[in-house]
Amino acid sequence: MPYDHRNTARRTLALALAATGCCAVLAGCGASQASHPAGKSGESPRSQETRETPGESATAPPTPLPSTPQPGRPLAGRTVVIDPGHNPGNFRHSSEINQKVNIGTNRKECDTTGTSTNAGYTEASFTLDVSHRLRDLLAARGATVVLTHDADRPWGPCIDERARIGNEARADAVVSVHADGSAVGHRGFHVILPAQVREGSADTTKIVGPSRELGERIADRFARATGTAPSNYLGSGTGLDVRDDLGGLNLSTVPKVFVECGNMRDPKDAQLLTSAAWRQKAAQGIADGIATYLKG
Repeated sequence: MPYDHRNTARRTLALALAATGCCAVLAGCGASQASHPAGKSGESPRSQETRETPGESATAPPTPLPSTPQPGRPLAGRTVVIDPGHNPGNFRHSSEINQKVNIGTNRKECDTTGTSTNAGYTEASFTLDVSHRLRDLLAARGATVVLTHDADRPWGPCIDERARIGNEARADAVVSVHADGSAVGHRGFHVILPAQVREGSADTTKIVGPSRELGERIADRFARATGTAPSNYLGSGTGLDVRDDLGGLNLSTVPKVFVECGNMRDPKDAQLLTSAAWRQKAAQGIADGIATYLKG
């Protein structure tokens, strides 16, 4: 759920509520600024309806990252950075994540808490689970996989650091995994692409073209794997949304996209997002899209 800098007051309120144990129900996530305001929600216990059966944990157990590509596999020699949107601990560190960082064109909050379903399944839990599944699928094809975080730090990383991790890894592709927080009735996935930005320390000139190709490949394979349709509220049916206000894209020097897998605030989409089987399909679709982009 990439955030909108014009909604600082909403984020501050949500974080304050989360810190006192309340669950703030605020709309908005990764949609463009014109479509709906961003909303943030603190982490709350999952309801009985969204608990999974034994063996279907919301977050897969961490496994070691492959240190070197494995010869003979289609993605051997390729590096992919996976960026799990938000950190489960963010809601306990409101002062830290509210500090502003340079995103090239202006300054923006370090990060947000992300959204959640009405039953309390958080975006941070969702993104980490899908990212683990995606990592395993890519590693099996021989890719070297780097996670920007693995819930192994109290909060963050900030958006500028997330971009820097991909740049320093000289990644062949970077995918930031998210889920949206829009209005009820807004359904489907969309992929956020970097706009042409050349201002301050931001220059996306070299990555706009390859990022679009990466995004198109992921959108196609995601739809095939999950059976879900592109967003009915963004992208005019293409499942693609171009934005110039996200530091994670503006500061990237390597091909990068955000994948909003569905809308957590819509009950029908939420039913999919809370299913471990569906999350595996989502990871498969993203992995297939990355592989076709890398020609692996």
